[in-house]
Amino acid sequence: MNDMGFHPLPHAPTDHPKVRMAKVGILLANLGTPDGYDYWSMRRYLSEFLSDRRVIDYSPFLWQPLLQGVILTSRPFRSGAAYKSIWNHEAGESPLATITKAQTKAVAERMQKTYGPQVMVDYCMRYGNPSTIDKVREMQEAGCDRIVFFPLYPHYAGATSATAIDQFYRGLMKLTWQPNARTVPPYYDDARYIEALAGSIRRAYDVLDVEPDILVCSYHGVPKRYLMQGDPYHCQCQKTTRLLGEKLGWSQDKLVTTFQSKFGPEEWLKPYTVEEVARLAEEDGKKNIAVCAPAFSADCIETLEEINEEIKESFEEAGGERFTYIPCLNDEAAHIDALCGILDDNLKGWV
Repeated sequence: MNDMGFHPLPHAPTDHPKVRMAKVGILLANLGTPDGYDYWSMRRYLSEFLSDRRVIDYSPFLWQPLLQGVILTSRPFRSGAAYKSIWNHEAGESPLATITKAQTKAVAERMQKTYGPQVMVDYCMRYGNPSTIDKVREMQEAGCDRIVFFPLYPHYAGATSATAIDQFYRGLMKLTWQPNARTVPPYYDDARYIEALAGSIRRAYDVLDVEPDILVCSYHGVPKRYLMQGDPYHCQCQKTTRLLGEKLGWSQDKLVTTFQSKFGPEEWLKPYTVEEVARLAEEDGKKNIAVCAPAFSADCIETLEEINEEIKESFEEAGGERFTYIPCLNDEAAHIDALCGILDDNLKGWV
């Protein structure tokens, strides 16, 4: 192999296309982020996101005029203001981008330490940049003849895992020479993930003067209709909460499962986090609560702005006194250990 990583082909003519030494690609995937919080950056991002039929499955003949008209005329201003409040101004990017880069760097260091240069690690976003399709092409051009695609969603949902995997295969469809592909399944009940979650809760509670009355496990919501159509997301979220309580050694009345980020007029999975935290304060007398977000692998607009601002405000207006948000696992060592252990399982037979 020469210095550029190309592998000489014996008996090939001199004008044969160059071929790189074979590698295994690991492509981490997250939801996505706008390039900026200005109107046009937000509009491009929201248009791509809300045009995905996995996310909004209404007929495009009805939905697109509404989306491209009323919704994308006003919503980019509101969403842009929310992003601005949490933006990483020093790096010029959203927190999700910053954290995903840190996760990728940590996973790459661990994988290369274990497997050496035969493994290449990168990340992509389902919406925005860097795009999944671009990264699939880059990996193939770098010599990856096998790719493990890892959606960073612990729980499966059509609107998260499935659309990410759809886009991954669209990337493969554009290649003349397709790498072999594996997709990492949901890991909502993986013991390593549950242990990492439990560890983050223990550490957060250890520094509090008074233990919270209850832990609210807030998951991103989806329309209830999706559950009735067979989407397993709701059941997987409930199991994560149960396993987390068991790992912590708590009775189940110390935790509650809720769902946030409702959008549109139809019923979504309940209870809604923003309503439940108010009910806990008003009706159950829970004046001191903690909130975690187990469905998110990295802090983002839904956690840093929605939970820590909107949901916190709902709790306090209902008489709540102490509100503790417990950050996502992000690039914590235990989380990286869990992700790498899951990858080790999915790399078997390839490295």
